[in-house]
Amino acid sequence: MIISASRRTDIPALYAEWFMNRVRAGFCEVANPRRAGQVSRVSLRPEDVDAVVFWTRDAGPLMGHLDELDGRGFRYYLQYTILGYPRLLEPAVPPLDEALGTFRKLAERLGPARVIWRYDPILLTTLTPEDYHLEMMGRIASRLQGYARRLIISFYDRYPLAEARIRCLADRGLRWATGGGAPAPTFLRAMAVIAAGAGMEIRSCAEHVGWEEHGIPPGKCVDDLLIESLFGLEVTHRKDPHQRPLCGCVVSRDIGAYDTCPLGCVYCYATRDREAARAFRLRHDARCPSLV
Repeated sequence: MIISASRRTDIPALYAEWFMNRVRAGFCEVANPRRAGQVSRVSLRPEDVDAVVFWTRDAGPLMGHLDELDGRGFRYYLQYTILGYPRLLEPAVPPLDEALGTFRKLAERLGPARVIWRYDPILLTTLTPEDYHLEMMGRIASRLQGYARRLIISFYDRYPLAEARIRCLADRGLRWATGGGAPAPTFLRAMAVIAAGAGMEIRSCAEHVGWEEHGIPPGKCVDDLLIESLFGLEVTHRKDPHQRPLCGCVVSRDIGAYDTCPLGCVYCYATRDREAARAFRLRHDARCPSLV
């Protein structure tokens, strides 16, 4: 079994203490996001977990627990998002220099193959047009050279709740820069060149086929082949049926919960109400079997 921790919230940044308590207990409980009363028990015993895939904007709170995870025999890698967006879009993520510093420390500890840089989602707006992304991606790539071997990119999907938040920022200068069509081939090729120049392989996440001709093959975030190469074990090769049709991830068990991240990124699909997420964070009990 592969554990995803988590697409639904930032467990390393916000709930590392809860996660470690559940590791010590050997299990957690997870509520079905579509049927709140349906709760399942998920084993977190090392012998039952092939690997853990962490998703985060800030791995700092988790880093102090890595020795314990290693000592217990856990195998894991991180999907680590760093975008450098304006505060209007990301009001509470770590500043760019801090995020890069944490990423580099983590890569020094685990090796560059186990810390995957995500430049995702790419929003093409009046504040973040193509030139902005190429300049920012180039800056970040130069500082992560030697610390990351893989770069995952994807473009923003227009989720209704996120769309409403973005529309509310129109009076502050945020508007869509394009009509929502496919990204220009020149833009895709330029990103591939930036990644190659920094010694990274670039992959897309749940995007349209055909980008290979521009130097960006499809990727998997929960990646069976990567897990096998990193840890020398065989895992499921079955595509996760609960993800989007274009998603290449293999089956995993997500232990997070929606509406629990108060970071307030305007493009987020996982949090409907930032204030409600803040209130949840304040009353969260790290001793509980379930995150919620």
